[in-house]
Amino acid sequence: MESLRSAFNSGPEDEGLLGAMDNHCNMSWENRLYAFGACFVIGCFLSIFGTIEIWLGKYSSFAVLYTLGTLTALAGTLFLRGPMSQIKKMFDKDRLIATIVLIASIILTIIFGAVLQIAILALVCCVVQFLAFTWYTLSYIPYARNAVKSCFSGVTGMTCPC
Repeated sequence: MESLRSAFNSGPEDEGLLGAMDNHCNMSWENRLYAFGACFVIGCFLSIFGTIEIWLGKYSSFAVLYTLGTLTALAGTLFLRGPMSQIKKMFDKDRLIATIVLIASIILTIIFGAVLQIAILALVCCVVQFLAFTWYTLSYIPYARNAVKSCFSGVTGMTCPC
């Protein structure tokens, strides 16, 4: 448990509102893990329910539920690091592209699904959203991205472009 805690804790943070929340959170590490797990599970359920909605022809519900699921799962990581630290880490060099693609796909999923109601584009954005979120998440696991790249190269015989 301590090694997990040290992997997510970082140095001193800015003392803005989010930085103050990072430094003065009264939740125990165990409660933070429970909160993260709850957000992740709720996010998965929202995404699954959203996916069901697209098959029922409810594109607006699909876009909103699937995106809320992604955002809820992502919000769970705020409990592990703290809000300011997590936001800073999202825009690190290693995660910048995944973060930008994730944010863009979230916005485009809402636009294509809820506003324009173009199902195929909403679905494509949903897949991109899932892949970007997965790639972003893998950036926190040591050597996970390298393992995925190796598997991709082994299966396809091509070098992974990422």
